[in-house]
Amino acid sequence: MTQAEVLSSILASRHSCRGFLDKAVPQEVLSEVLADAQNVPSWCNSQPWQVLAFGSQETRALTAALYEHSGVAGHESDIPFPMKYEGAYQTRRRKCGWQLYEAVGVPKGDRAASAQQMRENFRLFGASNFLLITTPKALGSYGALDCGAFVTAVLLGLQARGLGGIAMASIAGYAPFWRARYDIAEDRDILCGIALGYPDPDHPANGFRTGRASEKEVVTWV
Repeated sequence: MTQAEVLSSILASRHSCRGFLDKAVPQEVLSEVLADAQNVPSWCNSQPWQVLAFGSQETRALTAALYEHSGVAGHESDIPFPMKYEGAYQTRRRKCGWQLYEAVGVPKGDRAASAQQMRENFRLFGASNFLLITTPKALGSYGALDCGAFVTAVLLGLQARGLGGIAMASIAGYAPFWRARYDIAEDRDILCGIALGYPDPDHPANGFRTGRASEKEVVTWV
């Protein structure tokens, strides 16, 4: 395969993994993924991302603490979440949600069951390992943009090695939790996390794939 074909294959096969096997990712494998991701471009080569990489033992402790915290604490993020989704963005968001609920057996209209499924975010979907990504406050949106490129590269690096991952903005809704627990400086924003591990092929949440907009919907040729 050509390099273009390999890249196309990895992009097409990647999905957000929401069910993992009870098997830790070796640190050397995760180090390779992070080293590859370090090659992404950033504005003026600033490389604004900082990563807290969690081994399996700390991930288990974190999961228990985060799940408990999310049940009692209010939303408090460093970076404002989207005000609302409209038009095609809302349609795509809703479709993704209903696909997930259908896959895991949540009936439409069952708010209690859908809320419980949402809380699986704070169990990190049973991931064996976790990455927390922070960005400098002073770099604002452009620092976050550069970090997005890094997150994408990590996800592709995981996919290329037979691992699964999911980027998680939800965890950023509890910024004080992360700052206090891991002594994160006030001059950095809690941006997102990546839950990762070996995907469970039999988990129902891994049984669907989202669609993608066509070129004509997102590209204007001039």
